[in-house]
Amino acid sequence: MTDSDSSGAPSNGEQPGTGRYIVVFADGEPDPPGVLRSTAGLANVADSRDFDQQRVRAADIANADAMVFSKLGVAVVSADQQQMGYLQTAADRRTIASLSPELIHYVFTEPGPVPSAPADGPAQFEDTEEHTWGLQAVEASTSPWTGNGVKVAVLDTGFDVEHPDFASRSVTAESFVKDESAQDGHGHGTHCIGTSCGPRVLSTGPGYGVASEAGIFAGKVMGDSGSGTDSDILAGINWAIASGCAVISMSLGANVKEPHPPYTAVGKRALDQGSMIVAAAGNNADRDNGNHGFVGAPANSPFIMAVGGLDRRLGIAPFSARTLPGRGGQVDVAAPGVNVQSSWPMPKRYNTLSGTSMATPHVAGVAALWAGATGYRGRELWSVMVQESRRLPVSSLDVGSGLARAPQFRPA
Repeated sequence: MTDSDSSGAPSNGEQPGTGRYIVVFADGEPDPPGVLRSTAGLANVADSRDFDQQRVRAADIANADAMVFSKLGVAVVSADQQQMGYLQTAADRRTIASLSPELIHYVFTEPGPVPSAPADGPAQFEDTEEHTWGLQAVEASTSPWTGNGVKVAVLDTGFDVEHPDFASRSVTAESFVKDESAQDGHGHGTHCIGTSCGPRVLSTGPGYGVASEAGIFAGKVMGDSGSGTDSDILAGINWAIASGCAVISMSLGANVKEPHPPYTAVGKRALDQGSMIVAAAGNNADRDNGNHGFVGAPANSPFIMAVGGLDRRLGIAPFSARTLPGRGGQVDVAAPGVNVQSSWPMPKRYNTLSGTSMATPHVAGVAALWAGATGYRGRELWSVMVQESRRLPVSSLDVGSGLARAPQFRPA
């Protein structure tokens, strides 16, 4: 039996695979499909450019020997041992940058309530009738910016498209999971979308959404079981970039310490195209027992903004992963991640969860506000997020540059 953390992800470094491989092509490679055909003899090679708005489904991937995601310069490949040998030869010649086994990823949520504040200090923030504590902490509750005109993709377990709090909102929902619709049968995705892009003002309780007027792109890359593959996630990222999303939020991951090569390339190429990926650092810490954990994939890519979780005292959450030495694996910013109220599939409507999964959409929403306020995209957006973070009396190993903070200046 493999030990797991609360997300269901194996916590001992043993990662289940699918038998497929992720191929990252060298920067600027003009014909990835041609490389696969000529190098490995793969006849049935599909290209995301041949699909409407590059919406590649899991069934499309399963029906091909290889699927190339053109926005990413990456392919998912089903190949035999001899064909993999040919691909390795291409990697040696630097036509291909890396070959990696496909991983399975999981949502990051803590089960049950988490203490709101340790015994050594009172909570600094509380939910009010007007706003959740998270909106207050990141200063979205007082920001004049709403994310209007900015597209945000949340790649997760889907979305409850009939949720009454979003009746007047622009929502584009797509499923990249085989045999499942975009409807959220888990709840995690609806919760994350609520935090990043839900309403800031409500008559039924506290407002909980940071970027309350952003365009919502709900990509289902995790099944109703709460897990999904690299290929599902890459399909979602490819679609989000093709759709012009400035921010891509991913509250998911795998407990692997080394940066997973596909996401190192994908994070960089997304930034080059004006899309910043924000991902959960992970919940594999147990700080009460001296285990600080580590940032897993995809957040441990140096080109993906990794988010740690904070409690209401603005201390580090007991489950939140810590930066490890070396390139990648670094927490970049932090946000509220303990006892966060947000939307939930009907009829329950609302739920309160904890995890770096809950911190990540706070940061994604703040990023959308900065994108609207400044017009920045990609690396410029990353820079302003880091620069404007609130410094905390907590180790940068845990919170990076500090607490993500919304813009407060008035529109011109």
